[in-house]
Amino acid sequence: MLIRHVDEDDWPTVRDVRLRALRESPDAFGSSLAREERFAESHWRMRLRTSTTWVALDDSGEPRGLVTLIQEPGSPEDDRHVVSLWVAPEVRRQGIGWSLLDAAVRGGAAQGAATVSLWVVDDNASAVDLYVRAGFTRTGERQVLPRDPDRTEERYVRHTDPGGLAG
Repeated sequence: MLIRHVDEDDWPTVRDVRLRALRESPDAFGSSLAREERFAESHWRMRLRTSTTWVALDDSGEPRGLVTLIQEPGSPEDDRHVVSLWVAPEVRRQGIGWSLLDAAVRGGAAQGAATVSLWVVDDNASAVDLYVRAGFTRTGERQVLPRDPDRTEERYVRHTDPGGLAG
């Protein structure tokens, strides 16, 4: 599996894998399939210009996963935030999620971030397990899930190592 940083010219690939993620795991994200299916090319390009995104590609070039790193509004300048992490069900538990997270943490370190953070829904035990094994720790900071007020999520954080490898 190849983890590749993408740019705005890769918008069709990012769109396709993101829409697949929203179809397969509609409750795992802060957005909806119906909303993102309406995005025009210009929106996908803008999204890729204002964030850092990686895709996981299998040996045939088929996208099997995605992760994006952003500067979350309201968060410290030296923190980067993981969003949109998803791995195709047929290739889960093969280290792809780990590799995508590693790319994001390394990317955050390269951008000078001291920490990389993410929000995870309380009832997503497999995601919590992955994040904890990847070195993220609970912060105790909690919020109601914006799309579903009956569910809550917690912020996790991992320190980067800007002088060398993340972790």
